[in-house]
Amino acid sequence: IDNNMEVKTLLIICPCLLLGSLGKPQFPEQEKEAKFWNAWAQKTLKNALALQELNKNKAKNLILFLGDGMGVPTVTAARILKGQLHGQSGEETQLEMDKFPFVALAKTYNTNAQVADSAGTATAYLCGVKANEGTVGVTAAAVRSQCNTTQGNEVTSILKWAKDAGKSVGIVTTTRINHATPSAAYAHSVDRDWYSDNEMPAEAVQAGCKDIARQLFENIPNINVIMGGGRKYMFPKNMSDVEYPNISKYSGCRKDGRNLVKEWTDQMKDKKAHYVWNKKDLLSLNPNNVDYLLGLFKPVDLPYHLERNLETDPSLTEMVDVAIKILKKNPNGFYLLVEGGRIDHGHHEGKAKQALHEAVEMDRAIGRAGLLTNIHDTLTVVTADHSHMFNFGGYTPRGNTIFGLAPMMSDVDQKPFTSILYGNGPGFKVVNGARENVSTVDYQENNYQAQSAVPLAMETHGGEDVAVFSKGPMAHLLHGVHEQNYIPHVMAYAACIGQNREHCYSSSGAATVNLAFSSIAALLTVTWLLC
Repeated sequence: IDNNMEVKTLLIICPCLLLGSLGKPQFPEQEKEAKFWNAWAQKTLKNALALQELNKNKAKNLILFLGDGMGVPTVTAARILKGQLHGQSGEETQLEMDKFPFVALAKTYNTNAQVADSAGTATAYLCGVKANEGTVGVTAAAVRSQCNTTQGNEVTSILKWAKDAGKSVGIVTTTRINHATPSAAYAHSVDRDWYSDNEMPAEAVQAGCKDIARQLFENIPNINVIMGGGRKYMFPKNMSDVEYPNISKYSGCRKDGRNLVKEWTDQMKDKKAHYVWNKKDLLSLNPNNVDYLLGLFKPVDLPYHLERNLETDPSLTEMVDVAIKILKKNPNGFYLLVEGGRIDHGHHEGKAKQALHEAVEMDRAIGRAGLLTNIHDTLTVVTADHSHMFNFGGYTPRGNTIFGLAPMMSDVDQKPFTSILYGNGPGFKVVNGARENVSTVDYQENNYQAQSAVPLAMETHGGEDVAVFSKGPMAHLLHGVHEQNYIPHVMAYAACIGQNREHCYSSSGAATVNLAFSSIAALLTVTWLLC
């Protein structure tokens, strides 16, 4: 027993001794000085004190960045990865969202689920109403997959409120454009999986329920920018895909024979409207000559950022860049929904490297949006719909590659383990009746599936609160811990759209709006007195 204990102790201590004996400090030399930390804290304090002057301007523009499945552990790990991609240790790096002055927590549960899905949550942060899992754009009175519970239970989204107020509106996603997150912006469906009529039960079609792809074009006419995947759901069954003509699974799947893309281009022929399906055509557009853009870049979802074809597949940052340049031409401003949708897919597949690179790419897009807009008139919110059973730990030393091993062996099975682990998912593997020895596989490979505690074909969502980062007009209203459906109400209030508009015309509301009215009133009074 004593010998076994000595072996276990050495297994734990030796790697740590090795790290300590390399001679090179595991952190910057300046961090040894108290004055470094004190100066950093004082600078942060000074910035915090400046926030007492709250931005109460009217928000001309609204941008919501939604990292699908981007829980707090994902944010932290993405921060480290971003730094390490730039040759730093990573922990001290700032994500673009880290720079936002206000942070809140959102409670993500669905009306019928403790651990939420992406459809019910999308209804919350886009329509302002909590809903059942699996449903989009309807209240909790609607029952999943029951078509006859749709009518009378529809709720509208902030995208529609913005459109009705005369703003330009857009949706950009790395998933199908008719996937759960974007669909809540325009659709009313009791089933998130009704992508086209091909995926719907015959009785639902006969009862008059519309598939989500069709609703994209019919519910809110003239959405200015639509970019993502999902081509196959727009074309008649068996119609070959333009990019993959010989692959039947990517062919059109609509049973009604409609070509929704052709219908859109025909309808928009007298407007400055363009349909594109690849990066080259997208980036060749002059945004000044485009008022409407439909970009469908893949038959289903866009590829992971690490796997995309740099010649043909646009990045999220490139799509956001074009979208904002088109939308910002409207003097009334715009609303833009941006989804980093494949963070979620990477986690479901247990592929942490794919998920985290997706998160870093979304952060890059957030930075690009910041350069194209102004904090004085643009409210930008970054959040997630839900978390995942993803985490990292194991007493890793400073600068340890985020995809690397913990610096010790397990003192139970005497095998190494990666810092990143999943609570459940496809990474559960047993070799000869014991946990797989990760040192025998390439655990830094792009599609490596991190070990999980419980075997599942697909890893599940997590149930904890998610972060809500905000900057710009009225950003301070996103503070503390809130229900997720609070988010669009704040955004609408800031922009004077939707149901909260009284403050835009009264003496107690948004400063710039009231200031403008007060100035006009004063000017008229002086003019009247002089006359």
